[in-house]
Amino acid sequence: MSDVKKIATRDSYGKALAELGASHPEVVVLDADLAGATKTAVFKKAFPERHIDCGIAEGNMMGVAAGLAATGKFPFASSFAMFAAGRAFEQIRNSIGYPKLNVKIGATHAGISVGEDGATHQCNEDIALMRTIPGMVIINPSDDLEARAAVQAAYEHQGPVYMRFGRLAVPVINENEGYKFELGKGIVLREGKDVTIFATGLEVAETLNAAEKLATDGIEAKVVNIHTIKPLDEELVVAAATETGKVVTVEEHSIIGGLGSAICDVLAEKAPTKVMKIGVNDTYGESGPAIELIKKYGLDGESIYGKIKKFYMGL
Repeated sequence: MSDVKKIATRDSYGKALAELGASHPEVVVLDADLAGATKTAVFKKAFPERHIDCGIAEGNMMGVAAGLAATGKFPFASSFAMFAAGRAFEQIRNSIGYPKLNVKIGATHAGISVGEDGATHQCNEDIALMRTIPGMVIINPSDDLEARAAVQAAYEHQGPVYMRFGRLAVPVINENEGYKFELGKGIVLREGKDVTIFATGLEVAETLNAAEKLATDGIEAKVVNIHTIKPLDEELVVAAATETGKVVTVEEHSIIGGLGSAICDVLAEKAPTKVMKIGVNDTYGESGPAIELIKKYGLDGESIYGKIKKFYMGL
């Protein structure tokens, strides 16, 4: 897909914030000394009086965001996923989640595609952490268009929202007239009768590539983009699983507690189905070029294709 337009969703986040701020003066953006990396600098340049750099103190940043929300402002608090979800978990849980405050968290640099920054910064656990907070909405957009739509949807939603963005430029796959973003609703990108693949984030594009390869082998895969992991589109999950009888989940996140676990929770209760989870297998990442890491950890289209083919054939 080298000829396809590619944009990092963190860039989309920064631009969407600036656009939102132009029409909504109550929007305030906070960052933890990472405005350049999280792209909140775009908002800072346009509205310096509404941007607050809280320094390398993510827990405090979440407390400031909670206070702003309590006064009627619309704070977007941003940092790397490892620090937003990991370091500030207690403040998010108790100061934002518990009182159901209207704070939006923009977590960038998620997953192993952070690349050379290595294991300490490659957060593969953030979705699992945020899923445990009651009432927290979790959005993991697949491309530029979806990331920008996610920011708007987060603004319109009353309550806390966690948005996950990436550092790596990814293909724009949703640029079509029929595209519609709706919180809690998955999107069927490809029909198929043999196996259903639920994918999220940058893995959606890789999964579409895998589905094309499967088709050449006579395996018709139904591909579903799950941009909202919580609340999950349970109706679509059950219907698709019932239709194909086999399910695969694909995510740039630990196979523990992420999309795969969310899907399995639903199917175990409502439609027991054979499931294979593709993700980071209970291990830390490592330093290296993002594209090479995605291949090494089996999250590229070719690897996904091979795993699903074996799964489908019962090997």
